[in-house]
Amino acid sequence: MRIGIDGRFLNESGVGRYIRNLISNLKDLDKQNQYFIFLLKEDYEKFTETKNFKKVLADFKWYGFIEQVKFPSLLKKYNLDLVHFPHFNFPIFYKNNFIVTIHDLIHQHFNMEHSTTHGPLIYKLKTLGYRTVFKHAVNKSSQILVPSEYVRKQLINDWKINSQKITVTAEGVEDSLLAKGGELPDGVRKPYIFFVGNAHPHKNVEGLIKAFLILRKKYQYLQLVLAGKDSYFWRKLLEKYQHSDILYTGFVPDKKLVTLYKEADVYVEPSFEEGFGIPILEAMALGTAVVSSRLGSLPEVGGDAVLYFNPNDSDDMVNKISQVLNSKKLRKELIENGKKRVKLFSWKKMAEQTLEVYASSNRS
Repeated sequence: MRIGIDGRFLNESGVGRYIRNLISNLKDLDKQNQYFIFLLKEDYEKFTETKNFKKVLADFKWYGFIEQVKFPSLLKKYNLDLVHFPHFNFPIFYKNNFIVTIHDLIHQHFNMEHSTTHGPLIYKLKTLGYRTVFKHAVNKSSQILVPSEYVRKQLINDWKINSQKITVTAEGVEDSLLAKGGELPDGVRKPYIFFVGNAHPHKNVEGLIKAFLILRKKYQYLQLVLAGKDSYFWRKLLEKYQHSDILYTGFVPDKKLVTLYKEADVYVEPSFEEGFGIPILEAMALGTAVVSSRLGSLPEVGGDAVLYFNPNDSDDMVNKISQVLNSKKLRKELIENGKKRVKLFSWKKMAEQTLEVYASSNRS
């Protein structure tokens, strides 16, 4: 088969990690099919070709008019049997065989108007555009990949998609995060609670901060360490909650991230909704006890290796975090269960399942 993969999100934080691990594992697994990876200019030179993995310059930024007009004709030039769009954003005028990965439906389940830097009119127009493209993606694709059963059920219930069309391909932990860590960022000291991610409202970081401020009255030396790429949302949140024991590190490289996980007394995932939940997998892989929201896909990922709370209930969050801080026995149990649990997930397995979907999509 001649397979195209839209790699334009290669260096984005969430979808980019998925694309990088998919391509890396496909290179190891598949020496037969011919792949064409479509890349932005900034990634084109860095991408290493192999005998059956070729790069194509597709310098069209996502969510734009130009990609909708020019990308379909570029794809057609390569006479592809199948194109994999690893995100719902795809050129709606492309009429040939394609599959799509839907990572979550968060934009459709949460009113994001209060979490945008755009004005109300621009927000509404962009939302309409996103929804139109999403509708085409899920209805016109030959197959849909999702990271969890939770997202699969959402597509079936919300969009009336045939269940036979959807395949769950769970994600994993990157090998680079299992390597030896580095030094802790300046200012971090034990004991501390750790969170890594973005600060969009559905992440409920504000709920975690409120819980920490309650905990701080009992645990005088406790610190809350927050990591994630700098953004308007982080700045807005940190301006509101200024406290000497709330430390925001900004983006941290993998070596420091490994150490932040390993040295944390507890990792907390407070989110209202996730399509998967890679940070809790990473924490478990690195031997850290996890306390998490019970909403979205998080219980599906964490299983019995996580202590769960209601993210809408500060008292419940405080209580569950306190249990882990107070009990070495409970913490040890969560860590041991986590190390077993994480073995169920791998990027290699995800790539193997994706290959099977490629084959079935070409036959259908």
